[in-house]
Formats: sequence, C-alpha cells, structure tokens
Amino acid sequence: MALRPNFASSLLPSRTHNSISIACHCVGSPIARAKSLKAMASLSVVGSSSISDTFSRLREERKVAFIPYITAGDPDLSTTSKALKILSSCGSDIIELGMPYSDPLADGPVIQAAATRALGKGINFNSIISMLSEVVPQVSCPIALFAYYNPILKRGVENFMSAVKNVGVHGLVVPDVPLEETKALRNEAARHNIELILLTTPTTPADRMKAIAEAAEGFVYLVSTVGVTGARSSVSLRVQSLLQEIKETTKKPVAVGFGISKPEHVKQVAEWGADGVIVGSAIVNILGKAKSPEEGLKELEDFTKSLKAALP
Repeated sequence: MALRPNFASSLLPSRTHNSISIACHCVGSPIARAKSLKAMASLSVVGSSSISDTFSRLREERKVAFIPYITAGDPDLSTTSKALKILSSCGSDIIELGMPYSDPLADGPVIQAAATRALGKGINFNSIISMLSEVVPQVSCPIALFAYYNPILKRGVENFMSAVKNVGVHGLVVPDVPLEETKALRNEAARHNIELILLTTPTTPADRMKAIAEAAEGFVYLVSTVGVTGARSSVSLRVQSLLQEIKETTKKPVAVGFGISKPEHVKQVAEWGADGVIVGSAIVNILGKAKSPEEGLKELEDFTKSLKAALP
C-alpha cells in the first residue's frame, strides 16, 4: 500500500510527443475502414493546443494567461460541464479542473468543502472522465487536472495517464509528490504527452526552485503564499521578487496561484511579470454557494469576465 506523500515535503527541501494510443482494427468494407480512420483522426486531435503552445502564443501576443480552477462534480457534473464551456467562452486560456479527494492537503476550506460535496454525491474518476469525453471537444482551451497522488497510484500511473490523455486532457498538477519522487510520474506523463506542472513556494530554496523549474512542463506553478488555497485580501509583495528569481533560472512560463481572488489581484500579479494567473477558491465558492446551478453559472460568467478584463 502506497503511503500518502506530504504536501509540505513536496515543495520544501527534502532528501535531495506521442499521439493517443487507440486500439482499432479497420476491417470490413472501404467505407467502414474510412469511417474508422476518420474516428481515429477525430480522437487524436480532441481538445485544443498544448499548454506550452498556449503560453508561446500568448507570449507573442504580449498577453497573460487566465487560468481558472473549478472542482469537478460540485454541485454536480452537469454543472461542471456547463461551467467548463462558460469558462472557455469567456476567454480562459487554460482551465484547471480539480479531482475531488478525501484528504486534499494543499486545499483550504472552500475547495475542501467542494470536494466533500462532490464525493458525497458519488463523483469518482470514471464519472469525471466520462464527462470530459463529452465536453473537451466543446472547449477551446487546454485542460489541466489537479489531482493527488494516491488516487493516481491506486488506479495505476499508466492507466491514469492513458485515460486522461484519451479524453483530451493536456496537463496534470500533483501537489503532494516531492520532486525526488516525480521521475516515474514525469516519464509516464511524457510518454502520453501530458505536461506535468510542478509547484514552487515562497519557502523553496533557490537551488531547489531551479531544479523544479527545470523538471516542470507546461509552466511553473508559483504558490503565492505559505499555506493552503483560499481567497485572501491581498497578494504578498514577496511574489514580485519570487517571480524575478524564477525567471532568472528558467525561460519557462510562470503562473501564480493560491490566494488570487479579485480583479485587482489579477492585475497586480500580471504587472509584476507573471505569465499566468490562477484563480481557484473565489470561483469554487461561487458555484458552491449559489442558490441554484443556474444562478451559480450566471455569476461565474460575470466574475470570469471581470477577471479576464483585468489582464493585458
């Protein structure tokens, strides 16, 4: 039985492109074979461009990526599906989708509550994958999953990567795996053309931060504050110097998350030089507290537009 890694140890000092694989036998008439090949082609391009390509395009356009986060299955998967499409239509550049987990060490009370509600309704990996298979072709931006390591290990790393790749997911964030223990995960992600995004924090030493940046794919996730996710009244001034430190060690894009909850936060972090801004708890709170899914989705749309408008 695998031991659950500790979130803090994954970020603080410690001990130290393939196409989708589809089994398809094209038999029968030429028409049947043509239909099979067409189906294979449609599956191989499911979703949108990669996360790295998205950042490259935005950099050329001198724009900052807007990356919202929502929890899958809260209040239900139908609402999640609609929310993903709304976030895409409102100009999100990448969407982070949280997989509900019973012991979310990196998450604050808002996202913990959302995960608990989703799990209480029976939301699981298979139901999320089924939902994504339908919605991913309808969104115009790449999706990255935010998932803890134990559920991945339980399913099997190869099986997990294969499943998420086959529905068009482009990225993966696993917050509770120490850098030294990511090798197997990174290798399997690379084999499935999944970009494994790694996190660094305000307390990460410079040499470790450099190693994390070198190993990260897609972008480097800069946690803006010590502690768990959650809306805060202001963004730490330390973020500006952290951005400069990371950018001195890597040319990879850096996105800032944890505690970003207002348009003025988004604007400030962008002005400090972030390549992307991640907003999670404030959005999850909207969907979780709404009187009805419809009201939540409407408020989500309005809030997303206000955040997007604050970015260059």
